[in-house]
Amino acid sequence: MCKTIKQKVKFKAPPKEVYRLLADSKEHSAFSGRRAVISKKIGGKFSVDSGQAHGINVDLLPGKRIVQAWRGKGFPEGIYSMASFVLSPTSDGGTNLVLTHRGVPKELIPQVERKWKESYWSKMKEYLGD
Repeated sequence: MCKTIKQKVKFKAPPKEVYRLLADSKEHSAFSGRRAVISKKIGGKFSVDSGQAHGINVDLLPGKRIVQAWRGKGFPEGIYSMASFVLSPTSDGGTNLVLTHRGVPKELIPQVERKWKESYWSKMKEYLGD
């Protein structure tokens, strides 16, 4: 059985900057400290966390939204999940990010939730000087 993860994070940086960290290979590698290869095209492939997760870009709207079909290294054979990042500006020039990650295998929920918080949000905030 699969479950949905939903996380909300606020950054002081504007949406276009937060988007770049998630969607640009060089920026993603810089904040994460791990190799990332990310296509800038819908239908293009991505690989992050030095190959620990990979998938396909389903929808890209720069500065606003990223939707990707994700497959983590520990996922059961043939299982992909859908990760949606929705970015909206805050009144003080920052970004509200909402992650909705659907279809995560139930037994991997705690590990995947922790990975988003530790390997993404915390490292992004540190990189941005948040």
